[in-house]
Amino acid sequence: MQPKGRIHACPEKDQFDRLPDSLVLFILDKLADVRSLGRCSAVSKRFKALVPLVHNVYVKIDRVVTVDGDAEDALNLASSKPRNPFSHLLKLMAFTLLKPFHHIRNTSGGNRPLFPQLAHHSPAQVLKNFTHVRNLRIELPAGDVRTEEGVILKWRAEFGSTLQSCVILGGTSVDRMSVSKEQEPPVEDSGSIPESFYTNGGLKLRVVWTISSLIAASTRHYLLQPIIKDHPTLTSLVLTDADGQGTLFMGVEQLKEFRENQLSISASSNRTQIPASNMKLRYAPNLELPGGMGLQGATLVAIKPSGEGSIGVHSCRKDTEAFVARAFDDQCKVAVKTLMKRRTYLLEMNGF
Repeated sequence: MQPKGRIHACPEKDQFDRLPDSLVLFILDKLADVRSLGRCSAVSKRFKALVPLVHNVYVKIDRVVTVDGDAEDALNLASSKPRNPFSHLLKLMAFTLLKPFHHIRNTSGGNRPLFPQLAHHSPAQVLKNFTHVRNLRIELPAGDVRTEEGVILKWRAEFGSTLQSCVILGGTSVDRMSVSKEQEPPVEDSGSIPESFYTNGGLKLRVVWTISSLIAASTRHYLLQPIIKDHPTLTSLVLTDADGQGTLFMGVEQLKEFRENQLSISASSNRTQIPASNMKLRYAPNLELPGGMGLQGATLVAIKPSGEGSIGVHSCRKDTEAFVARAFDDQCKVAVKTLMKRRTYLLEMNGF
């Protein structure tokens, strides 16, 4: 019988340390959420060094404070209290993030916060810690344009140093179509806008939707200046909202053009000036959607700046149609595809 040997404890090496930095960064890129990344930074010195190098960052904003106020005076955007349509956009840089960041401390610096800029509650300042951001997505807590109950309004805009294109989809209501109505033979429709559209305020309402959406988009664009300036590595920037109402997009070419040209500021408020534009309006009193639903007063407005000259008109038209077609998903995409077949009405709009 062999004598019992003395057992020595052999500390096991952390297997996670065997993962290369490139793989850890790949995982962190999939995580993306800025709060989760902040928590990861508090795990170890290695994570603290890797988190600022991620390429994909997602910032979700939950509430807004007044410009002169603080977190104690925060306005909860989830409440049903009426709000000025653009007030919270004009205060974007005073948005606060949730509490988890306030409890994250530097593992090697005593009680000093890991992200000192977070104390200022500004997305631009929070993002200063990330030095290699390529794809940035920011989500606001709510849509910018207040509408009547039941109204459907969605917009998507692309900007460089100014507006490049915008598409707006609206409807006065979405209703479930009755069985009897579905079985009725289709009414002959020439695609023309009925006379009642002009007399019952229909056209005026669409103009309000268009102007409001453009103001919301140009305000978002103006407030992105410090973020774009601080992150020359950006290749994609999306600013959307939890309601899915509006999306502002800037790609590689748009970001490059933004940095190379001077921003035109509106004299009336803190937003980018909207140039004189051409608008193509398409309208359908009733539009059948998948699943037995119907969109009433369906309206599609495609907007492009005017004065671009006649060179490449055909190509430009194809690009615009492609942009409109891919602007929305799901049922909205079906609605856009159907409305694109309707008669087009041309309108002109002065810059503002």
